[in-house]
Amino acid sequence: MYNFEYQNPVKIIFGKGTIPKVGSEIPANTKVLLIYGGGSIKRTGVYDKVKDALKNVDLLEFGGIEPNPHYETCMKAVELIKKEDVNFLLSVGGGSVLDATKFIAAAALYKGDDPWDFLSHRFEIEVEEALPLGDVLTLPATGSEMNGNAVITRESTQEKLSFGSPKVMPQFSILDPECIFTLPDKQVANGIVDAFMHVLEQYLTFAVNSPIQDRFAEGILTTLVEEGPKVLANRNDYDAAANFMWSATMALNGLIGSGVPQDWATHMIGHELTAFHGIDHARTLAIVMPGIMNIKRENKKEKLLQFGERIWGITEGTYNERIDKAIAKTVEFFESLGVPCKLPDYDVPAETIEKIKERFKQRGSKLGEKADIDYNEVEAILQDRL
Repeated sequence: MYNFEYQNPVKIIFGKGTIPKVGSEIPANTKVLLIYGGGSIKRTGVYDKVKDALKNVDLLEFGGIEPNPHYETCMKAVELIKKEDVNFLLSVGGGSVLDATKFIAAAALYKGDDPWDFLSHRFEIEVEEALPLGDVLTLPATGSEMNGNAVITRESTQEKLSFGSPKVMPQFSILDPECIFTLPDKQVANGIVDAFMHVLEQYLTFAVNSPIQDRFAEGILTTLVEEGPKVLANRNDYDAAANFMWSATMALNGLIGSGVPQDWATHMIGHELTAFHGIDHARTLAIVMPGIMNIKRENKKEKLLQFGERIWGITEGTYNERIDKAIAKTVEFFESLGVPCKLPDYDVPAETIEKIKERFKQRGSKLGEKADIDYNEVEAILQDRL
């Protein structure tokens, strides 16, 4: 296991009936901007609960954040913040709304020319300051409620990039599993796949003798396999909803990734599919990961075999046969949730592969836990998914 430092300052308020507690978490004498998406929080009653809890707070609103939040939309919120001297942000919605809120928090105080710098030059330009923020989470998936990461899309250039900073970690996150009761099947399925894939990015690498992190990761994966279908079958199953919601949070709060190598190639490639075709984030991961598992099986052999045995019960056959079965079982699980795993399922033409390959070639970036996935291997991974 590698050396590491781990600190997570996010206060989690978890359970049914917790949304009204948002009122006691907002600092005194603040001007708050409530940020949300397309309006589903109004249909589900979450909006009314939040508004009632904040009836004594100086409150402004900004709606319309997209499922893949757009830079252009976020910058409109930044303009409002500067105009109205807002000094606290409250995200109410899913991970996309929270990602947007994190970017807005940093962009509002950025002294450079263009806050997109955080994403296009993420390794050179760090977030030095950001507005404080909190959130009421309505959709478990991204784990954004307990980390400092965000992904933003720039519509004008068809780019989807990420950044991360401890400066944009929420001060608090309110997680009420009853919010899941009103979600459509597609959003639940996406959330299960997204959380599952976050674990695999930190688990399916090469072994560094980290049994605690491995068992934590396997516990989350097993819980998602067991509880996810229960949520789809019965949206009002509170216990299943609670276990699903907490799994999604634990999948990406830094704990299982401490002291171990991490991959994230699936996410980097998947972002391009969203940028070019608007495919839901989780579904791009379901497309790409089986290709990563196949093409990089030698790199990941030990962990793939462990994954197959501990999650899917695969113990017989040659190592290649066992890996093939592990890939097939993973695809089978995703498809059982209603999430297809091939490029043609989303009408993605072969020409897109060449476009994505060219982007990675121009960037000169190499992906994966060993930084050994170049643009040619990106092409091979996507060709595998045709």
